[in-house]
Amino acid sequence: MAGKPVLHYFDFRGRMEPIRWLLAAAGVEFEEKYIKTPEDYRKLKNAGLLMYQQVPMVEMDGMTMVQTNAILNYIATKYNLYGKDTKERLLIDMYTEGMVDFYELFIQLLIAAPAEKDAKVALLKDKTNNRYLPAFEKALKTRISNLPNMKKYLQPGGQRKPPITEKMIENARKCLQV
Repeated sequence: MAGKPVLHYFDFRGRMEPIRWLLAAAGVEFEEKYIKTPEDYRKLKNAGLLMYQQVPMVEMDGMTMVQTNAILNYIATKYNLYGKDTKERLLIDMYTEGMVDFYELFIQLLIAAPAEKDAKVALLKDKTNNRYLPAFEKALKTRISNLPNMKKYLQPGGQRKPPITEKMIENARKCLQV
């Protein structure tokens, strides 16, 4: 497929957000096709486009790509954003794996039994405020936000999605029928 990459996901940040950020950093315009109904998801799944029956999914360069980190690696390599040497690549991989751990906290909260929610929320707040956000903030201040394309992406009115809400999560669950 020629032209702009097409991103398939829900109309919120989630696992697609780092992909959006990386495309923005590379100065690549993209289109988004949102999964709004169970039928939207079934069409992708039944067409055999979702290797593991999960999103995010990106159509780019004639390929159908799934798995967030695989997509990130492809884009970073293609646009020479994967570091100039092994030390920079290591740092990038460390931030990427930190994001995986960070997302896992939210996933655990979403699937927690009602009796476990309060403990999960406390754990999430503690790790978010004391472990992940300080590291991510440092990277944003010193590296990412100084890129011209990122400044544009992060400004109000850009393609950046608003923070996720319970309503967005509930809609995603309905679409995935979970």
